[in-house]
Formats: sequence, C-alpha cells, structure tokens
Amino acid sequence: MADYIIAAASTADLPDTYFTEHGIPLIRYTYSIGMDVFEDDCKESTRNAAYRDMRSGTVYTTSMINEETYADFYRRLLETGKNVLYLDMSREMSSSYQSSHRAAERVRQEFPSQELYLMDTRCISGGLGLLLRECVTRMEQGMDFETVIAWGEAHKLNIMHRFTVDDLNYLKRGGRVSNASAMIGSMLSIKPVLYVPDDGKLTVSQKVRGRKAALKSLVEGVKRDMTAPDGQHIIINHADCAEDAQWLKSELLKLYPTLGSIDILPLGVIIGAHCGPGLLTVFYFGDKRKP
Repeated sequence: MADYIIAAASTADLPDTYFTEHGIPLIRYTYSIGMDVFEDDCKESTRNAAYRDMRSGTVYTTSMINEETYADFYRRLLETGKNVLYLDMSREMSSSYQSSHRAAERVRQEFPSQELYLMDTRCISGGLGLLLRECVTRMEQGMDFETVIAWGEAHKLNIMHRFTVDDLNYLKRGGRVSNASAMIGSMLSIKPVLYVPDDGKLTVSQKVRGRKAALKSLVEGVKRDMTAPDGQHIIINHADCAEDAQWLKSELLKLYPTLGSIDILPLGVIIGAHCGPGLLTVFYFGDKRKP
C-alpha cells in the first residue's frame, strides 16, 4: 500500500466504480435543479437521466465548492498521516480554484510535517480522468510521491482535449458565445470544434457546418496530434450521443489498430450542465497541444 494518497474531484468524469476500486477519495461538485441540490455521484444512471432531462427542457445549474468544504476534505485526508496529491480541473475552468488553494494554505499549517500538493492540471473532464488514471497506475506500481508529482507535471500538457457541442445555447448561457452568434449558428447548423491549449481554457479552434463535419474534425484533430498510438489508452466522453461515440471509436481504431484501449464513458453532469446533450469529447496523449 502506498504511503501517500491521490485524491480527486468528481469532474474527472470517470465511473464511480473506478474511484471505489482504486480507493480514490473524491470531493464532489454539486448541481441544482430548481431549488433542489444534488451531489455529483459519478453514476452512469444519473448521467443518462440528466441528459434525458436536459433534452426535455430541464435546466441544470452548478455552483462552486466553498473554502470550508475543501478544508474539511483536506483535513480528513491528512489526518491519516499520509501526504496528499490532489487533482482537480484546470484553474481556468473552475470557479472553485481559489477557494481550494486558500483552504490548502490553512490546512497545511495544521499539518506542518506533511505535504499537500494541489496540481494545476490544465485538464478538464476525461482529460483530468486520463491524468488521474496514469498517476494512480504509477502509485500502484510503487512510484513514490515526489516522482508521481514530477511525472504529472511533466506530462499534463501532453494530454489532448478535443470537443464538439450540438447546442450553442448552452455555450451562450455560459458566456462562451454571444446571443447573436448562438442564434445565427443554430440557424445555419454551425457546430464549434473546441480544444484546450496549454493554459487550460476551453477554446474554439474551428467552426464547421453540420454534425457530420464536426465529428470528422475531431478525427482530423487526433491525426494531427497522435505521435505514439501503440498501446495508448484513450477516453471518449459523450453526453447522450452514444452512436457518435461508437463511430468515433471505430474511426480511431481504423487509423490506429495498435491502440491499447478506447473507453467510452458518459460525460459527468457538472461539465454537461455547461455544454448540453450532444457534447462529444476525445482525450489522448500527443506531443503538443495545438488547434
């Protein structure tokens, strides 16, 4: 058993079974439907139900995690006597980032002989999940605390993130496109293709007409990035568009038959609340993040 703990946020968008099987402590983001507040439980059934609700018009909102919640979470981990590595969304994508760091500064003073390391992962959703899985694998193989941190810092920007969304109104609600752009884009069936550059901020790389063109653009993006497919593990997250996810998986396996695996997973509710049903993402390792 490792003499340190790797902890994460529920926005890593891996299945709840993964966190349980590997003993990964989670801080759970919350979402609201009207006045009712729910914890992000990472269950496939919950995610699927959320997208059915969204398609019927139900509005999901999210809120930041407050400083005290983070402090309590870190404190419980450090009370085990072990050092802690915590992985969460990119600071550019998390309204909770500053709260998490203020809490960490306070709690470190209570445990001066232990280390609490918060990595700015520059990753989101399945990209965060991919980084988490790689770090956990190395911990379970016996890599020490400092070496796992060094590996994560050295390789986090090699994790590629590519997305397309189906409904521009969700991006409009989050302020990522204007009202006019959303209206015109919807009328013309414009689909943005997005990626995450080194700063960890979701960015539009291309605008294409039609869903089919957007899906093909994801494949072309992978082709530009992929440098070492042999044995590589890829994550595809989708928001109620399983057929598109299967198509993407099939296309990638045609291109790279020596891939290790491609996991298709439902997108978590927290990210989904901001991007909507129809979001399709692919996460993998490449040499350099680029549009």
